[in-house]
Amino acid sequence: MILFFEGLRSERQLLRVVADRLSLRWYLGYDLSEALPDHSSLTRLRERSGAEVFRRFFDTVVEQCIDAGLVWGEELSIDSTDVDANASIDSLHPRFAVEAHLNRLFAEKDEHGGDGPSGDAGPTDLPVVLTEEARADRAERAAERHHWIGAMGRPDRTRTSRPYRRIADFRVSTTDPDASPLRPSERGAHLGYHDHYVVDGGTARIILTTLVTPVEVQDNQPAVDLLWRTRFRWKLHPRQVTADSKYGAAENIVAIEREHIHAYVPLSQVGRKPGLFRDTDFVYNPGADTYHCPGKETLRFISQCERTHRRVYEAPSAACATCSLRAQCTTSQRGRRIGRSLDEDSLDRVHGYHETEAYAKAMRKRKVWVEPLFAEAKDWHGLRRFRLRGLEQVNIQAQLIAAGQNLKRFLSKHGWGRRPWPCGAVGIVLPAAKLVAVSPW
Repeated sequence: MILFFEGLRSERQLLRVVADRLSLRWYLGYDLSEALPDHSSLTRLRERSGAEVFRRFFDTVVEQCIDAGLVWGEELSIDSTDVDANASIDSLHPRFAVEAHLNRLFAEKDEHGGDGPSGDAGPTDLPVVLTEEARADRAERAAERHHWIGAMGRPDRTRTSRPYRRIADFRVSTTDPDASPLRPSERGAHLGYHDHYVVDGGTARIILTTLVTPVEVQDNQPAVDLLWRTRFRWKLHPRQVTADSKYGAAENIVAIEREHIHAYVPLSQVGRKPGLFRDTDFVYNPGADTYHCPGKETLRFISQCERTHRRVYEAPSAACATCSLRAQCTTSQRGRRIGRSLDEDSLDRVHGYHETEAYAKAMRKRKVWVEPLFAEAKDWHGLRRFRLRGLEQVNIQAQLIAAGQNLKRFLSKHGWGRRPWPCGAVGIVLPAAKLVAVSPW
């Protein structure tokens, strides 16, 4: 916390400041003549403690904010920001070469047991009566699901989307293997991370959950894990969730709406080609299970894709070939195709929110609720660039920064308290001195 409130960048700088300031010695419990530890000891303690210890510290701060009435719980906002990594873009090398080198380097350690399984028995089954079929179904769904918070934001590289491969699948930084290239900007190309915040909608703007992920992880992927962790960890019952279009994937919106929570989220436009008719320009006829295009042609059902959870409709290719609106509709040689989600009812309901004043108010509020927290952390508390390296370590730094931001709001409500001298001298009541008259002669 001294690093946070004093704006220090390293443990080495921290110990130099502590050595010169009596108040910090008193705060840490060191006597005036007692030797301070070496800065490397703090680094080793942080690495041995692990991110879970710092997450518990962050949770303790949030609990204090909840007990103080600073958390409203009716509205949740989620957003992310780019943070530079403490590594150069020039440190990128082919991943296969780096992994082959590491495999050779640690082959002997693996042969002798290395860091094998800890022998943990795993989670304890709850006393809930379930049929064998239900247990098998839950086990299968749990195996398919990626636990983002438990994995500390680390993606599963064995899973890919169609033929698309991430840059991080081919190149890796030898300085910070978990950092990925950020989108090029006017400053050039940099390595970095995404820092996610889930923020309460109350006036105190308390950060309820934070998670750092590599840049290659899309913002919508860990969103549901973050929201559900916030709900169940703090026993909240939000009536709405607000986010930008990066979180507007259909599976996220369906999951939120299924819990009877309003998803005030713009629907993602990924895959839409500019200049062509959108899917919403086509009218669905539920009775006939068909679509009608702007040119009055009928699109009929042709197949259902279980992987994407969508039904596909297509117009006759001959009708599209002679249509006067073809240039605005499709560039394909076949007829125009439309995909309809099996959960389209939830998506239509969210489309309806977009025309309401409540949705417009939520979008206006989001700009002044979450984004200023990122600006505060970057300008004053060192979030513009992580000083630590590795996914676990940058999560530790992000949790400390978020905990410090919450503490500032907690102390603003209850006051910073009396600040005694380190020696406690101000708490000593001295006896009144007796006045003695002295003759000038």
